[in-house]
Amino acid sequence: MEKTRREFILSTTRAIGLAALGGLLWSAYVDEVTANALILRPPGALDEADFLRQCIKCGMCVEACPYDTLKLATAGSNRPLGTPYFEPREVPCYMCPEIPCVPVCPTDALDITKVSTNNQLDINKAQMGIAVVDTKNCVAFWGIQCDACYRACPLLDKAIFLEYTKNERTGKHAFLKPIVDSDYCTGCGLCERACVTQEAAIFVLPREVGMGRVGDHYIKGWDKSDEKRVENATAKTTTTEISSRKAVDSLNDMGDLLND
Repeated sequence: MEKTRREFILSTTRAIGLAALGGLLWSAYVDEVTANALILRPPGALDEADFLRQCIKCGMCVEACPYDTLKLATAGSNRPLGTPYFEPREVPCYMCPEIPCVPVCPTDALDITKVSTNNQLDINKAQMGIAVVDTKNCVAFWGIQCDACYRACPLLDKAIFLEYTKNERTGKHAFLKPIVDSDYCTGCGLCERACVTQEAAIFVLPREVGMGRVGDHYIKGWDKSDEKRVENATAKTTTTEISSRKAVDSLNDMGDLLND
C-alpha cells in the first residue's frame, strides 16, 4: 500500500514537472512568434530571421559587453527568449572600437564582416538601427536651442547634423534642427539616451521599421554613385489595350467625344 502511494506521488510530481516544462517551452515559442518588431540587436547582427536561426542564446555577447548594454530576453518580455538586445534609453551602445561582443559569438549570428573594413574592426559600420526625430515634441523644432542629441552623437556632423533655419515667429532667432543621416547613423542610441524630454523625442528603431525604401523605379540622375543601387534592377513591361497602339493614334482617336 505504501509503495503504491509513493509511486502515485512520484508520478504526479513528474507530471507537474513535465507540464511546467511544457509551459516554459510554449512560452518561449509564443515569445518568438509574437516578438516585438522594434527589438534592437547588438552590432553585426544578421537580419532578424537569420539571427534567430543562428543565435544559440549562449549569452557570450552579453558577458563581453563592458557597459552592460546588452541584455538577454526573459520570459514575458515579448522578445525571443534568451536572445540579446538593448534599450538605448536605459543603456545605449557606447561604440567600443574593439567591439568585444561580436568576435565572441560562436555561430556568427553576430557577423564580424558586417562591422569590419579591410579586415579591421570598424564600429562605424554597425547598423543596429536608425535614429528618428519626433519633430512635434523635439524642443529644438519649437525654437528652444537644444543640441543634446547632436553633441552626444559619436559621429558628429555625420550621423546627426544641425540644420539652421530662421525662426519666423521671433524674427531674430534661428532653429537648430537635428537631422539624421541614415548613411552614417549606426543606431547606437547615445542620442536617445541624451534627449532632455520626458519621453525621448529622438529614438532608435530597427532600420527596416524606421526607414523607407525607394525601390528600383527611381534614380538620382545627378548622382553617378546611385546607379550602383539599381545596377541589378530588371525591367517589366505591361501591355494593355491602349499601350498596344501608337501614342499618336490614341491621342487622335476622339471616339465618343465627337459623337457627343
